[in-house]
Amino acid sequence: MTASLRETLEIWQVAIYFAAMLCAVGASLVFSTAGMASLVEPALALMLFVTFLQVPLVDLGKALLRVRFLGALTAANFVAIPLLVLALLQFVPVDPIVRLGVLMVLLTPCIDYVVTFSHIGRADARLLLASTPMLLLLQMLCLPIYLRVFLGEEAARLMQIGPFLHAFLWLIAMPLSLAALVQFGEKRSQLLSHLKTGFDHLPVPSTALVLFLVFAVVVPQMGLALPSATNVIPVYIAFAIVAPAIGWGIGRVAGLTVPGVRAIAFSSATRNSLVILPLAFAVPGAMPLLPAVIVAQTVVELVASLVYMKVMPKLGGVEIATSPQA
Repeated sequence: MTASLRETLEIWQVAIYFAAMLCAVGASLVFSTAGMASLVEPALALMLFVTFLQVPLVDLGKALLRVRFLGALTAANFVAIPLLVLALLQFVPVDPIVRLGVLMVLLTPCIDYVVTFSHIGRADARLLLASTPMLLLLQMLCLPIYLRVFLGEEAARLMQIGPFLHAFLWLIAMPLSLAALVQFGEKRSQLLSHLKTGFDHLPVPSTALVLFLVFAVVVPQMGLALPSATNVIPVYIAFAIVAPAIGWGIGRVAGLTVPGVRAIAFSSATRNSLVILPLAFAVPGAMPLLPAVIVAQTVVELVASLVYMKVMPKLGGVEIATSPQA
């Protein structure tokens, strides 16, 4: 019964996410949701904790030994994709806040719902899941460098190191440490074992909660930011088309298995909009434009993911990846 519930949540996750966003829009029209902003970061920490909890520590160690896969994953997300983003930046309005939003979201690979998306798309979701802590750490280290290279001194004025250190502590170190403690204790404590079973059902609901809170906070403040947010949608669509092809090509060149190639393609195409939002909220004078630009990418990506999950299994053979929950 519990496995069936978990699988049902994964299968219907995109519909659940859109329902959460629609509910947030409706809620924001009925009552004030500004106070929910303080709940976004704790909800993100919960989402990342239950995501990391799915990574068996033994798999995390094994993932670090898969040099070819990690090399392809790193080359795709931190070399090839930034070059694509640099090319697409030429079509983004010159407003520094708009450009900052586009760069923040497109330069950061997803580490949450991409795992179940890739599993449904018959990718090597387990290996991708085991790589999520590394991906999150690398993007936090690389993003300030990319922003300075792409935006110059504008980035230095807009972004401070404080929010990145804060994000590292609360969105990487703490959730990963708690996940390790629960995994260590579940074999020694029946209570922790039961809690772990319950937490295993939370990746989709916790992501839906984050989406609800984000949209509930951002939508009432969008106002004049809406035109700027919609102006970058063609850039996001172009990214959604080209990025998975780049990831697929790098995976093939690296000589990965078909599920491994699919995993690189999914990772290349799916971005970390939810985790990056706290950094956006910390930028002085960025509300509501910067979050609106980032949230627009989420909507495009969720639609594109429906296509990926249908198309990817038909490409390159019929090998089936191991379940990320195994």
